[in-house]
Amino acid sequence: MNKLKIVFMGTPDFAVGCLDFLINSNHEIKAVITAPDRAAGRGKKIIQSEVKKYAINNSIKLLQPINLKDEKFINELKSINADIFVVVAFRMLPKTVWEIPEKGTINLHASLLPQLRGAAPIHWAIINGLSETGVTTFFINEKIDFGNIIEQSKLKINCKENTGQLYEKLKSRGSNLLVSTLKIIEKNDFKSIKQTNSEKLLIAPKLNKNNTKIDWKNSGQSIFNLIRGLSPYPSAWTRDEKSNKILKIFEVIFHKEKNSKENLSGTIIIKNNTIKIITYDGFLEVLELQLEGKKRMSYLEFINGYKNFHYQRLS
Repeated sequence: MNKLKIVFMGTPDFAVGCLDFLINSNHEIKAVITAPDRAAGRGKKIIQSEVKKYAINNSIKLLQPINLKDEKFINELKSINADIFVVVAFRMLPKTVWEIPEKGTINLHASLLPQLRGAAPIHWAIINGLSETGVTTFFINEKIDFGNIIEQSKLKINCKENTGQLYEKLKSRGSNLLVSTLKIIEKNDFKSIKQTNSEKLLIAPKLNKNNTKIDWKNSGQSIFNLIRGLSPYPSAWTRDEKSNKILKIFEVIFHKEKNSKENLSGTIIIKNNTIKIITYDGFLEVLELQLEGKKRMSYLEFINGYKNFHYQRLS
């Protein structure tokens, strides 16, 4: 059986693992498409995507289009004569791109579609307190994350793990699923399934300053899920009312208590070498945090430097 000729599209580290798996499978990577280099930081240092670094190290043809609708780029894509395009964590593709290959364009999404369509499915799986998620391969069409499903692989979520830990598991699971999906497409031994749609489905919108802020009116379990769902990046945050400084919280343990302390929700208690933040249904024991302008630190480092935070209110 002939190897599939593939054009791979992706940008972050999550995509690198998949690309590496494909290179070591029975397929031919004809080209890699990734985001243009960008200037970052005060010194405007040029940053290359992780996928670009991998492609260069493995001597793979590399394209970095600014405009995906550019006629010159489209013509170059067509000239590659790939059988299929594979997309992992990349921009939305115009129809003029995804309709090019004979066998279509497939995408790997880090959730069990149709649940958690959107930009941040791993974060939102944990924020929503789910006990299960997974990865899905599907054919790209006009609507984002709505194409026909090819395959899925389920994964249990540990009730204490954070997004960083789940990310690593899904990266590995996704790489294996991609290879499996390409194998059945190569043999034409599959039947794709149309996605359902419902208002009850969970979504995974892009993270921003509003949806990453802690609301101390919420339950302790809900806040615990938000914190681990946003750890290690971009992190859940709150504000110290006295100094007006932002406090990022990376790791906590939730302790449920029956007695209501609604009037004290969001109050920091520093006692017996522990940091507690009161919720209406218990308290959060803080293990790792970062005050605005300071480094990320353990609770003991924080206690040693900021004893005056005892009984501070957060908002």
